[in-house]
Amino acid sequence: MFRLDPGRHYPTETESRVIIRFQDCDPLQHLNNAKYFDYYFNAREDQVAKLYDFNPGQMFHELRTSWVVYQHQIAYIRPALVSEWIRIASRLIYHNEDTIVTEFYMTDDARTHLKNVLWTVSKYVSVDTGKRVPHDPIIMDFLKTTELPNVDYPHIDFNDRIKAIKQQVLSVAV
Repeated sequence: MFRLDPGRHYPTETESRVIIRFQDCDPLQHLNNAKYFDYYFNAREDQVAKLYDFNPGQMFHELRTSWVVYQHQIAYIRPALVSEWIRIASRLIYHNEDTIVTEFYMTDDARTHLKNVLWTVSKYVSVDTGKRVPHDPIIMDFLKTTELPNVDYPHIDFNDRIKAIKQQVLSVAV
């Protein structure tokens, strides 16, 4: 699942390179709005497995817990187009005793244009009762280790965060 190795570096931002598939696009050749979620969640699942040796299925079976989506906030800034290579970044920007917030963003392949930003709020629940429960200690270790520092999620506006990500993308592109 996840075993904290104090001698190991755990990145706080993950990235995947993906191609936009024809089957996921609308007649205007834009990625369908609902498909952004599939691209983000598939990328995140692959990223955390590879970078952190974290397996949500193992968490489900061993701890009898899971995260369930509570809320999304999404901004469609520029379309992702059919057959376009894009970059998907994801990072944990907040956690408390039973909640996590994952931030996703998408850029073009060269990382010069921001295309989309998504915040997903998830609650930690018992799979037996369906009720919220506190994160297990091993999960808290994972969250503390992989959370992006210096994001004041409880006090930041989504649109202000989009502006900050745009600036980050522009500064990397220069």
